[in-house]
Amino acid sequence: MKFHEKTIKETHIYTGNYLEINNVEVELPNGKTSNRDIIKHPGACAIIPFLDKETVLLVEQFRKPLEKTILEIPAGKLDKNEDPLNCAYRELEEETGYKAGSITYLGSIATAPGFCDEIIHLYKAENLSLGTKCCDEDEFTSIKTFSLDEVKAMVKSGEIIDTKTISILAYL
Repeated sequence: MKFHEKTIKETHIYTGNYLEINNVEVELPNGKTSNRDIIKHPGACAIIPFLDKETVLLVEQFRKPLEKTILEIPAGKLDKNEDPLNCAYRELEEETGYKAGSITYLGSIATAPGFCDEIIHLYKAENLSLGTKCCDEDEFTSIKTFSLDEVKAMVKSGEIIDTKTISILAYL
């Protein structure tokens, strides 16, 4: 059986600041039809910044959908037609105040492929130095330092629940 769903009809439901929601009628592999609600996302990048071989920076911030403050690696959405590597350099400085001397691509993840097309490109940043700009005006964050072992322990204990942060550890 070929696992493919043919789009029969796509209905635009909503456009937000950068997200779109569509309802898609599809033909299933068995010939029956079904509906999918799909969120279209421009994509993002996420960076694990290393201060030294074992010390990383995490961002602590309130996440409204969860109604709680969480720890995560710095990340941000791609601007229109932006190269993911350029986004990684930009977001690292905007979120942490640090510039990277070098950034290495690690891989990409699909964050919620059941209903969203977002792909996050993952990077490792090294040779950090303080930059000149920090923090978007609509984001309130605190930068924290941890050893890589501490981060892994916080994942195992459930203190870190952010999927991009958990996923990036598999690439190291």
